[in-house]
Amino acid sequence: MTKRIKKARIVGKYSTRYGASLRKQIKKMEVSQHSKYFCEFCEKYAVKRKAVGIWGCKDCGKSKPGGSLHTGGAKSVVVTIQKLREQTES
Repeated sequence: MTKRIKKARIVGKYSTRYGASLRKQIKKMEVSQHSKYFCEFCEKYAVKRKAVGIWGCKDCGKSKPGGSLHTGGAKSVVVTIQKLREQTES
């Protein structure tokens, strides 16, 4: 049998095709879209990507729109939610 080689994790499916710089860009995108994020509603790391631009929490079931959870628009939504929570608690 031949010796197995170590694949490049999430971009191992592309093997040596498309060039190293493009595979690095794809790796950055795919890692961010497959990882879990913090939910502001239930305060757990349970938010995952459902579809393009739709993020849903597996714990509380709430969904959020947005291209990424780290964009400027997403940060403004988080700040708005925090301000509304402070107003309701006061």
